[in-house]
Amino acid sequence: MTASDVTAFYRAMQGLGIEIWLDGGWGVDALLGRQTRPHSDLDIVVQQKDLETLVAWLEARGYGEAPRADTRPWNFALGDGEGREIDLHVIVLDAAGNGLYGPPERGEGNYPAEALRGRGVVDGLAVRCTSPAFQVQSHSGYELDETDYADVKALTEAFELELPEEYRRQFETR
Repeated sequence: MTASDVTAFYRAMQGLGIEIWLDGGWGVDALLGRQTRPHSDLDIVVQQKDLETLVAWLEARGYGEAPRADTRPWNFALGDGEGREIDLHVIVLDAAGNGLYGPPERGEGNYPAEALRGRGVVDGLAVRCTSPAFQVQSHSGYELDETDYADVKALTEAFELELPEEYRRQFETR
C-alpha cells in the first residue's frame, strides 16, 4: 500500500462524505509526517453508519474479503488481489464522541474521543488519524516485533511520551 494509494483512498472517502481515521502503520507515519517503512495494508477506523457505502465503493473497484483468522463484523479486511488491503475497524460514536468498537460484552476495547483527535500528513495531504498516545497504547498486549518497537519508539520520541514498560523490558536490554 503506497502513499499515493492512501491519499487517493482518503480523498475518495472525503468525496463520499465518509470520515475515516488512519490507524496502524500508516497512522503512525501520518503522525510522524513521513513514511518510515513499506506497508502491506491500510488500517482505518470508520463509523458503522458509513460501512455499507465504503464497502460498496471498494467492491466496485475489485476489493473482496481478505481471509484472516481474526475476522469479525467490526474488524475485517478487504483486498483487491493486487496487493492492496484495507483493514477496517468499525465503531459507533456515542454522545461523548467515543468510538465503541464491537459489542461491549466482548471487551474488545474502544477508541476514546481523545484517540480520534489525531492529525497527520501523508504525502502532503492532511489526514485524520488516531492520536499518538492511543497508537502507543494500542501497540501492546501481544507478541511485539521490531516493527512495533520502531513505531512506538518513534512516536514516544516525537511526541515526548513515555516508552511503555513492556518495550523497555523486551527491547532495551540488548
